[in-house]
Amino acid sequence: MPDQSVRVGVVAGDASGDLLGAQLIASLHALRPALRVVGLAGRQMQAQGAESYASMDKLSMRRTGASAIRGREQRGFRLRLTERLLDERPALYVGIDAPEFNLAIARQLKGAGVKTLQYVGPPVWAWRRWRVRRLARSVDRVLTLFPFETTTYEQAGIPATFVGHPLADSVPLDVDKAAARTQLRLPHGRLIVALLPCRLPNSRRDLTEILVKAARRFYNEVKDVHFVVPAASREYRESFESMLRLHADGDLPLTVLFGHAHEALAAADLALVSSGAESLEAALFKTPMVIVHRTTTPSAWLTRWPSSSRPCIGLPNLLAGTAVVPEYVQRQATPWGLAEALMTLMREPQARERQIERFREIHQRLRQDHAQKTSDAVLGMLDDAVG
Repeated sequence: MPDQSVRVGVVAGDASGDLLGAQLIASLHALRPALRVVGLAGRQMQAQGAESYASMDKLSMRRTGASAIRGREQRGFRLRLTERLLDERPALYVGIDAPEFNLAIARQLKGAGVKTLQYVGPPVWAWRRWRVRRLARSVDRVLTLFPFETTTYEQAGIPATFVGHPLADSVPLDVDKAAARTQLRLPHGRLIVALLPCRLPNSRRDLTEILVKAARRFYNEVKDVHFVVPAASREYRESFESMLRLHADGDLPLTVLFGHAHEALAAADLALVSSGAESLEAALFKTPMVIVHRTTTPSAWLTRWPSSSRPCIGLPNLLAGTAVVPEYVQRQATPWGLAEALMTLMREPQARERQIERFREIHQRLRQDHAQKTSDAVLGMLDDAVG
């Protein structure tokens, strides 16, 4: 029987959190086999021994436009989960990403004397930076994926540990683009351009039409090109193909994939990508890019900044500390502007090389043996808690 005296509460709310949680639990159990992990877990975490109080499918952390009824359901679900965790009284609580949900739970547990840790903090570098001050009421420490985040947290009085990014450990420093093209059956000898909108549904709808029109304009000028589009879902594939019929006469040379975003970026010479995770992935695969950000959310305030003073929002630029990648934000994100930016990048090999050089530096900085650093930080807090 496992040792019931040492318990860690862990809550993940989506597939990416489930993957991070599974990797963390595997590392913890390798060192502490008797450790009991309870909370909200997906299939991957449960396969590593986590006990889940409910199905993770009940929670759609990243769903946008939820109704008031669904909001009440989610609050009720969170309250019931919090009560179970308070009854269990783990030595340590680890919230994985999903800060809106996890920090509310952490606040209650911290108030009851439980040590709390947020694994992947809120994106405080963007327009929500002011909210970092609230985190001190909820968490004792934050584990960050990016080095620049730790300063912001520590200035707010929250201990933070940079643990690197898991993708940086798994992506090779040198990418074999020819092999990736062969794998995806893309044409050799042509310019390959990857189109990656944001994976979040609201932003994706706004960007699809713009990307299709930009690709059409680029193709009008550069005939020897082939586009590759990783579709994250059947819904997006159908939406993209509908936009093709409406705005590209159905004759663009392209390949639409089911998933395989990493393979598409590995194969591509250039990319037109969203400002979030997609831009980071492009950087790790050393693919020169143009970043596009267009959304109907309150982050649109960024468009009020003069272009010379507006802060960078793309992760590669934030990590590089300078605008190495051109960004087209809100009203600037027009099809003709994006097509022209891609053509400029295509025609300037020095600009591409500058990006690739910075991407390599970013990759090396983020490659920190993420699994080891994360498990060390969690076990350090656990040992302090059980003392």
